[in-house]
Amino acid sequence: MDFELSAEQAMLKDSVERFIQDNYAFSQWQALAGSDLGYSANNWKTFAEMGWLMLPFAEENGGLGGSVVDVAVVTEALGAGMTLEPLMSSVLLGGKLVEYLGDEIQKEAILGAVAEGTKTLALAYGEPAARFDLSFAETRARKSEAGYVLIGRKSVVLHAASADGLIVIARTAGEADDVAGISAFLVEPDAPGLRCQDYPLVDGGRASDVFLADTPAELLGEEGTALAALQRVIDEATCAVCAEAVGAMGWVLEVTKDYTATRNQFGKAIGDNQVIQHRLVDMFTAVEEAKAITDMTVMRVAEGAENASAQVSAMKAKVGEAARFVGAQGVQLHGGIGMTDEYPIGHYFKRLMALDVMFGDTAHHLNRFAETV
Repeated sequence: MDFELSAEQAMLKDSVERFIQDNYAFSQWQALAGSDLGYSANNWKTFAEMGWLMLPFAEENGGLGGSVVDVAVVTEALGAGMTLEPLMSSVLLGGKLVEYLGDEIQKEAILGAVAEGTKTLALAYGEPAARFDLSFAETRARKSEAGYVLIGRKSVVLHAASADGLIVIARTAGEADDVAGISAFLVEPDAPGLRCQDYPLVDGGRASDVFLADTPAELLGEEGTALAALQRVIDEATCAVCAEAVGAMGWVLEVTKDYTATRNQFGKAIGDNQVIQHRLVDMFTAVEEAKAITDMTVMRVAEGAENASAQVSAMKAKVGEAARFVGAQGVQLHGGIGMTDEYPIGHYFKRLMALDVMFGDTAHHLNRFAETV
């Protein structure tokens, strides 16, 4: 298993890092987080021009045929900037589910626009009582004269307020916790009976609770076949999230090292204190362990390894543990300034906490790992 980046991947990583350096100073991040849209339309256009939006899609669907490894290279570099653009929601969740589930007409109508950045998607799959269980769905779909209508509620739908289209997971058969009977549906943002309750997230992002009351919808793919595709999408997106967390942890480590090397107390830098040095070493070790298990898991998923879902859960649990530790140490070693909104370290801690619970927290993935090995 080769852990070295190829020449193309190294160039890809360099291009993302230059973008972060030029466009994501902390003051720029603050302005975007406080804006009406919640991210930069110009940055999103740049994402499209650089090919990052078409990277994960197969060439026959208008993409570049990039692997999970290529996506992780991008998201790790983006993690250092706490980027707010909807790459996760529109491309890695919504777009990939269309690619895995949709028929040729649906893929042709949607994926090109998503890859060009002219259409954004949001995937509504979670529910308040689901506790990260992808097969749990109380939202139901029933057939109507025009197709289907949906009734129910979805929670924490990333970038739903700004999306040009929603993909909603709903049950077409069975009870709420049955494995069978899960389907996916396309819903227009102005569809009758659709209501979004929008709110900011702790890490500066945006999400909505989505309420559906006899909302017209178009079946995506075939009825009752969505669960396997949804699990694949979430596993691949979890790889991207862990890579993003590694990038954010790397930033926290470097900034904390610089701060302790220049912050003087009693006539010398606090970083000269052996206790501080030991804590920095512990942070470094946690980042390196998280990086190692993420790289290994992403490669195994890209290779289609047997029981890859168990490896994904092991990775998510380990990276979540490291994220909480590194973020907390970064804030503590900065002292009082680390607790202020005017300084970035606390916001990185919040982002790491948000990434920890995205697609399942540490406890969930430890249980999932135990069930799959």
